[in-house]
Amino acid sequence: MSTHNNISSLEPKEIWASFVALNAIPRPSKKEEKVMAFILDFGVSLGLETLQDLVGNILIRKPATKGMEQSSCVTLQAHLDMVHQKNDDTVFDFETQGIQMEVVGDWVKAKGTTLGADNGMGVAAIMAVLKSVDIAHGPLEALFTIDEETGMTGAKGLASGWLHGRYLLNLDTEDDDEISIGCAGGIDITAFASFELSPLLNAVQMFEIKLSGLQGGHSGMDIHRGFGNANLIVNDLLLLFTDRFDLQLYSIKGGSLRNAIPRESVVQFLVPTTQLASFKAFAAVHIHQSIKQWSEKEQGLVIDLHKAPENELQGNPFLVLSIADTKLLCAQIKAVHNGVYTMSASVPDLVETSNNLAKVNLLAGKFQIDCLCRSSVERSKMDLANKIRDNFDVAIFEVILSGDYPGWEPKPEGTLLALFKAKYEEMFQESPRIAACHAGLECGLLGKQYPEMEMISFGPTIRGAHSPDEKVNISSVQKFWSYFIAILKVIE
Repeated sequence: MSTHNNISSLEPKEIWASFVALNAIPRPSKKEEKVMAFILDFGVSLGLETLQDLVGNILIRKPATKGMEQSSCVTLQAHLDMVHQKNDDTVFDFETQGIQMEVVGDWVKAKGTTLGADNGMGVAAIMAVLKSVDIAHGPLEALFTIDEETGMTGAKGLASGWLHGRYLLNLDTEDDDEISIGCAGGIDITAFASFELSPLLNAVQMFEIKLSGLQGGHSGMDIHRGFGNANLIVNDLLLLFTDRFDLQLYSIKGGSLRNAIPRESVVQFLVPTTQLASFKAFAAVHIHQSIKQWSEKEQGLVIDLHKAPENELQGNPFLVLSIADTKLLCAQIKAVHNGVYTMSASVPDLVETSNNLAKVNLLAGKFQIDCLCRSSVERSKMDLANKIRDNFDVAIFEVILSGDYPGWEPKPEGTLLALFKAKYEEMFQESPRIAACHAGLECGLLGKQYPEMEMISFGPTIRGAHSPDEKVNISSVQKFWSYFIAILKVIE
């Protein structure tokens, strides 16, 4: 195992050195000031035209190399922000610290946090091209967008008429044998409620369930894999408990980001002391059964039930839900659709529509659920979003649909795809997979602004994106880089 000090020396050095420099800069979504300054300084230091629009996107233009001045302008595009997820026992501040990396076999990963290969490898590859003096290419413009992971506000607010490219290469795909020509759109679903708080029962004990160790993952690319959702696993246990015992919910904190499958959840609740013995026996059996149920798919799952410290009840003796509202809330969480809703009828094995029950929070009677609904078909996306909204009791919950962004409709007849496919077959003696993905790429929004621009998305192999298990394959980066520079040379 090697530390991050050795990563700059990996091949191709052009990409890895840029990736190490980028990962030294904190860049969580919506807090990208430091990485924006880094990229602006980078462009200026190369003597290239470097622009920034009002929302923060950065555009760097590089002239064609000698002999390729008549080639079409190509827009290279990647996003600057990264998902910030960490293991519960990892001490790390994404706003002040650079990512700590290591080499494990043929992979680069982070130490207990997301790696930022999504989309840092794309940013690093573009930086390497901009720095290069010996890579042949036509006129280039490099578009670095902000806030892709939590709303795509960069792509939504892109300056009008800014781009000159005939073709756009999005470097945000996670399999090196895949050429992506389409993606899902998405919409945020947020449900709010305020519950009247009930007095404590005369004699109670506070318990805490802490669930951890799930795989998590990308809420689009991994939604069909059947990974455990921390919010649902804990809630299923609570439903069993509330059916037998007089529970009162105190707090819930489950999940952290809309675009990440939730890995952890902590729930605190009260049980009457008269029911303690039977509750502990009942809970132990069903927690064991839950772990066993998930043992094949989620081998790291841990569910810990323990008494909360007595001082948890001090100072706020009335901040608990009633027994009836506790049952109502658990039933409402259960009613939210999670996972695949429909599969594509036109693209084999592609998830068409899904929802991620991403965050569940309750404190002092204030309750909130955050979901991200994705679909490659607008009608199906809104059908599921409206169905989820309508399942909430309107007398208790307010539900808001927001952050809507379009999908990217595949156009397999384009000349750019034919060029990509032919070059791949020439270089690797096999056919690439032509695919659409269930992730949200910025191509949908950019294509809406520039409908005549042909687009392709591709990249190296990344696994575990949006989770602390995220890793990028070293050999794949070598393959991707050779393919990338070969493509730049042949685009006319």
